[in-house]
Parts: sequence; structure tokens; C-alpha cells
Amino acid sequence: KASDMASAQATASGCRVFILLLALLQQVQAFYLPRAGRALGLHRRHAHVSANTPIEKLPDLRCAVIVPGFLSDDRDFLPLAELLTERGLPTAVVPLPLWAWLPTIGGRSLRPIIERIDHAVRHVSAMGEAAEKSVQLQVPPVSYGIGDLLFDFRNNPGGPAKVGGSSDPDEYPLVEPRGIFPEAGEPKGRVALIGHSAGGFISRIYMSQRTYAGKAYFGERFVHSLVTLGTPHKAGSALPFVHVAWANREPLPSSVRVLAIGATGSPGNSSGSLTLGSYSFCTVDGKGGELLDGDGMTTTEASVSLDGAETLVLDSVTHYPWTAAPLADLVAPELTRAYRAGKPWYGSESVIDTWLPWLTQPFREGTKEARD
Repeated sequence: KASDMASAQATASGCRVFILLLALLQQVQAFYLPRAGRALGLHRRHAHVSANTPIEKLPDLRCAVIVPGFLSDDRDFLPLAELLTERGLPTAVVPLPLWAWLPTIGGRSLRPIIERIDHAVRHVSAMGEAAEKSVQLQVPPVSYGIGDLLFDFRNNPGGPAKVGGSSDPDEYPLVEPRGIFPEAGEPKGRVALIGHSAGGFISRIYMSQRTYAGKAYFGERFVHSLVTLGTPHKAGSALPFVHVAWANREPLPSSVRVLAIGATGSPGNSSGSLTLGSYSFCTVDGKGGELLDGDGMTTTEASVSLDGAETLVLDSVTHYPWTAAPLADLVAPELTRAYRAGKPWYGSESVIDTWLPWLTQPFREGTKEARD
């Protein structure tokens, strides 16, 4: 029934918010540490790059940056980064603790996340060939205090309340997200991005030359490949899909290879209330999730509906390493039990080898230089 589905969706959403707030409380002590760097002005943001700013075409680097998905913690993706590094693709994770997502809840501006992606990509790019030889690729953390979090939560535009005056990303006022971002050196190469779930379409916004929420990032200049893992590329009915629709209004950059990966094996009618609600959110009218299949969070169709991208559908793969999430047994009991019983996720060792060769193929063929 529609009322039962709405109740299940509300319960699941409430649990996720509770998880985020719990993680936030655990970090309060760290947030209150003095921020001497801010007082002294030791760090500043990277200069804005306009379409007319000449940038020398950069060589492609055999290394990658992982962009975590919505309400995920960067630590959840360290095992994936280690596995990729062991296989010859040094990989860093965007410094993105779970609580940093709080200002974006409700379909609000994603710039607090995009700033962190830009930070990570630029630092790895600045390493140049040294990044390709790294055995533990890392980027400097972002200094982000409780005051920063409260400012961003209060002022980050968009959402149903129309913070800043509008729910349309094209009409958001310019509000700079808070935080201290250690400055990177000059870019020396382009990297691969691996976007999990929402991290995939947020990466597409980062690569765009269009102005999003008052700023254009031109990230395509620093990216040679993008792999999306369980990303909803098809705009559905839930609030965050306003950003998917924004990204879908332009083609993929011709200079960036893109692989969109989805999965089957978690039917909407038998994988729990979280899956049912998530699949319904992936549809235009918010209905019919019980008739769809996918990875437990994103439908197969939504994961591979990306014009201009190569696609790959994996069988019996789940969305996320569920045991990494606090209260996973409460939020997604069916998905968590399946994962514990051996069902792999996109970043499991047995699954990586199905998509990693796509990323490394140009380097195996000796095409390390930037493509024409």
C-alpha cells in the first residue's frame, strides 16, 4: 500500500539521519579544537578557473580518486582504495566524513561536497608522476569545525524550504562553503574519478563548465576517466534528483572516458523497505519499486541510463559494504544479511576485476599521454 511504503521510507530516512547525528556527536570534541590555521590565514581556496583561463593540456596519470556516496564516510572506502592500489592503480579517497553531508540533506546545494572533490583532485594532480608510484595515496584533510558545519547547514541554499530563495541550482545564491582547504601545487596531470552512488553524478557536476550554485569548476580539465558505481543517472522523484536533472542537461565531456556500472540481484519486492523506497524514488512518479531490480539502492535502469557512457551490468552485486554503516542491521537488515552471507558489493575483491581493466587499459596499451 502507498501508506505502508511512505511509512517505510520515512522510517528508513529517519534512521539515516539518526546515524549521521550520532556520528556528529562523536566528533564534537574534535570540532572544538583550536583552528589556528584559520586565524592566521595560512590556507586559502584555489583560484577560480574560468573558461578563458589557459591551462596546458595535462598528461593522464595512472591513479584515481574515490568520491563516496551520500551519507557515506570516507573511511568506508579505504579498503577499496587499498585493493586498487595493490592492483597498480594508486587511489586516494576524497576526505569526506559522514557528518559533512548534513548541509546537503533535503536536496540542497552540493557545493560543500564538490569543494572537497576539487581539493582531492587538485592535490593528486599536483603530485604528477609521483602519484603513480605511491603505495598509499592520500590528500591533506580539510579542517572543518562545528562552527563551519552550523554555518553551512544554516546557509547552504536550495531544498524544499528554498534556502537562499530558490530550489533551482541555477538560481542558488553564491554561498561559499566553510572549511580550510590546504592549497595544492600546480596541476601536473589528469586523474580518474570513481564515484559511488551520488558521488557519480556529483562528479559530473564537478566536471561541468556550467555555473552551479554560483561557481563553475571545470573539473574535466583534471579528469581523464570516470567510473560510476550504482549511481542514479536517471532523474527520479526524490528531492536530490534536482541535481541529477541539472547534470543531465549537458552531454558528457568529450575528453573524459565514462563507464556507468549497475547491478541486478536485489528485487524491489523482496529486499526490504529501504530497497522498495529507494527504487520507487528512482522512478518519475515515485511508484512501482516492487517491480524493479537493482543493487538494493539504485535500480539497474537508473545506473546505466547515461548517454555517451559505456555501461556494465553486474549480477548479484549489492550497493554498499553494509557492515561499514552504523546500525546497518536496523536501516537495511535484508541487505546487510545478504552482504554478511557473502554477497559482494561493487568494491569487493571479486568484483573489482570486472571493471578495473577498463580503467587501466589505456595505460596497458601505452596511451598514457593525454588524448587528442
